[in-house]
Amino acid sequence: MTIQTENEYEDLLGLWSDLESGLGIILGSPGSIQEFEQRVWQYDRWMKGLLTRDTDVGLYLLFQLATNSPVGYSASHALVCAVLCHLIAVELELPQTERDNLVHAALTMNIGMTSLQDQLAGQMEQPSPSQRGAIQAHAAKSTQMLVNMGVKDTLWLNTISLHHDEGTDKGELREIAPVKRLARILRAVDRYAAMISPRKTREGRSATDSVRSIITNTVERNDEVGHALVRAVGLCPPGTYVRLDNLQVAVVMRRSSKPNHPHVAIVINEAGSLMNPPRLHRTATGSPCIKSALAASAVRERLNHHLILQLDANAALQP
Repeated sequence: MTIQTENEYEDLLGLWSDLESGLGIILGSPGSIQEFEQRVWQYDRWMKGLLTRDTDVGLYLLFQLATNSPVGYSASHALVCAVLCHLIAVELELPQTERDNLVHAALTMNIGMTSLQDQLAGQMEQPSPSQRGAIQAHAAKSTQMLVNMGVKDTLWLNTISLHHDEGTDKGELREIAPVKRLARILRAVDRYAAMISPRKTREGRSATDSVRSIITNTVERNDEVGHALVRAVGLCPPGTYVRLDNLQVAVVMRRSSKPNHPHVAIVINEAGSLMNPPRLHRTATGSPCIKSALAASAVRERLNHHLILQLDANAALQP
């Protein structure tokens, strides 16, 4: 699927926004939700349907959302983590049961601290001692809340219980127990998504810096998950920014067969001025090449994302 009209862009953006809003409701007021587990399955199917339409456009919209504003952080973070977990599960060819439980754990892992998570994203000061205590206890609290709401799948529940346990980093990914495998993936994705998102106390990091941190800081350098993440979404995923070696700035539009050579739209010229219209460039075909990834905060100009995504349709890009 390509974006050919502004209406198509607005419709797709609206679907992703509605999904995030619905997720925010069940995470923010879980006690008022009837058939909670069925609602999680419903949002999972909704997410998969949107990714099937166009994974790159979905990633573009999600990364723009995650890196540009801390408002509604908890729901945004959960959705980004669920999408990344789904793509990693596909990349690793996990059994369907493991994939389902991993995504459901990603959607609900922080349900025990939803309001606190939103508060922390917006506050200037560092977490207080009581807030730190709630953060440390949230995995157990989230698990118990899900049990109380009727969730019975132990793989889903135990994945959440262990998703901050560094012990899950030990051993070959395919040789450890499924719950440890899923917890390791979820822990890495959770950290990655948190690093790229801004806070009032700090700006988000670039996607490349974030994934590099995951790969180089795992126990015993066991970086299978980090490499799977790169294969799934690229070093610079759609919706993130890069600086080219001629000093131009571009936004990544679409993955290619090479993780470090995505298709980009050049949006700022060498002089630092906004390009109108933006220019399409396949980095795999030659100069200019990507010099470095940029945090979203480095791009202050207001971009026309509909026009950028429409370039893809006009050029009929091939991966």
